[in-house]
Amino acid sequence: MLNKVKTITGFRLEGFDGEIGRVKEFYFDDRHWTIRYLVADTGTWLTGRQVLISPHALVAVNKKEQHIEINLTKKQIENSPSLDSDMPVSRQFEEAYYGYYEWPIYWDGPNMWGAYPCIERDREESKESNQGGKAWDPHLRSTHEVTGNRIQAADGEIGHVDDFIIDDDTWAIRYLVIDTRNWWPGKKVLVSPAWIERVSWSESKVFVTLSRESIRQSPEYSEESLLTRDYEDRLHRHYDRQGYWVDETAAREHFR
Repeated sequence: MLNKVKTITGFRLEGFDGEIGRVKEFYFDDRHWTIRYLVADTGTWLTGRQVLISPHALVAVNKKEQHIEINLTKKQIENSPSLDSDMPVSRQFEEAYYGYYEWPIYWDGPNMWGAYPCIERDREESKESNQGGKAWDPHLRSTHEVTGNRIQAADGEIGHVDDFIIDDDTWAIRYLVIDTRNWWPGKKVLVSPAWIERVSWSESKVFVTLSRESIRQSPEYSEESLLTRDYEDRLHRHYDRQGYWVDETAAREHFR
């Protein structure tokens, strides 16, 4: 299911033995544009440290009751490798974190989840296949910090990042919600990470391989829009691009 980051921010996080906090923000990588950690606001429970939850532990998003189920206990989280609240997520921390939970590492392989095209939840199988290929540096970014970054089309600026739409099956970022209020009052549009040419983090700017006119004529997105496959089909046909679901289905079939 597709969910907006702003919608699920603030949702309760329900572990095996009760609530552990609420969704604060997400960290994602700028290679696969996939969520790597949910950042939990634990109130006064675990002060002075960032509490990060990998999608490996996220079982289901319940929009009706506004909570996310997590397959961890409070004790597991409390005893996990600690990261100071003012420190960036280092490779050393990630190696200790993934080793503690015995999850397959996502940065060691060519696919979205390392050796796998989707999250591997079978621990026994993941232990046997925890080797995917050449490792890469994930460059983790915060959804909170990237919100507001300007969008540069092929022929000029078009607006800024207003939100992110994520897939709670693979935890990939499927679209950036772009607010174009300074160009077309009130209109929002969706841009796939696959259409991003590059990102200048020093300039807080995202460059896309689309013209302003093509974006202007794209299917409009609103808060009431239903992100159905029909809507996505129309969006991808407009840009003459293949849907992400085609490539990912083929990748999963190949992996089997």
